[in-house]
Amino acid sequence: MNFLAIRAIFAFEMARFFRTLAQSLISPVLSTSLYFVVFGAAIGSRIQQVEGVSYGAFIVPGLIMLSVITQAISNASFGIYFPKFIGTVYELLSAPVSFLEIVAGYVGAAAAKALIIGVIILTTSFFFVDVQIAHPLAMVLFLVLTCISFALLGFIIGIWAGSFEQLQLVPLLVVPPLVFLGGAFYSISMLPPVWQTISMFNPVVYLISGFRWAFFETSDVPIGISLLAIAGFTALCLAAIWWIF
Repeated sequence: MNFLAIRAIFAFEMARFFRTLAQSLISPVLSTSLYFVVFGAAIGSRIQQVEGVSYGAFIVPGLIMLSVITQAISNASFGIYFPKFIGTVYELLSAPVSFLEIVAGYVGAAAAKALIIGVIILTTSFFFVDVQIAHPLAMVLFLVLTCISFALLGFIIGIWAGSFEQLQLVPLLVVPPLVFLGGAFYSISMLPPVWQTISMFNPVVYLISGFRWAFFETSDVPIGISLLAIAGFTALCLAAIWWIF
């Protein structure tokens, strides 16, 4: 394993992240803060509790997942697509670097960026609502696995995309509906039985449910199934990347 190559790719991607803090960090944090104000304060004043948790605190895991998933996909897809777009990817492919090292560098950097944003949003939430974390280690585990798995998905999208429009298709048109319909702002148990069954086919439900369990010990899906779902999704993305290379 060429750790020097992994470190070089990782450092390059992280340097790009810190050069564009307004777009990469400040923008998603401000957007999420608006969600706290609108949903936590305005709607939260009318909906007192959901499953024994104040509504303002209840939406925190969903908001973190929304930002983390979107940022992990966007950073990973752009990270590999831009070198392909300008042609510098051929220099990387001709270097003595294996595909595992390329994936580790780009995916590791994208996951690290998403993790930083997730931690900052979590810290920001304490200024708006009273959030208690029942299982900190489980919370970190779910957060890290989500960052890695969706960074892998973003890497696949970056390789597949043939234009900037295709690059933005999944982060803008697919991920937000899945998260909003995945229980980010409500419990699946609040839906009619038919829609509860339909929601079980949404993979994001398992992520948000497991992540919320780490906070409040309440979930729509058993924690074991949530872990299996994200582990299976990660394995599927790894298999797809192996097949591509």
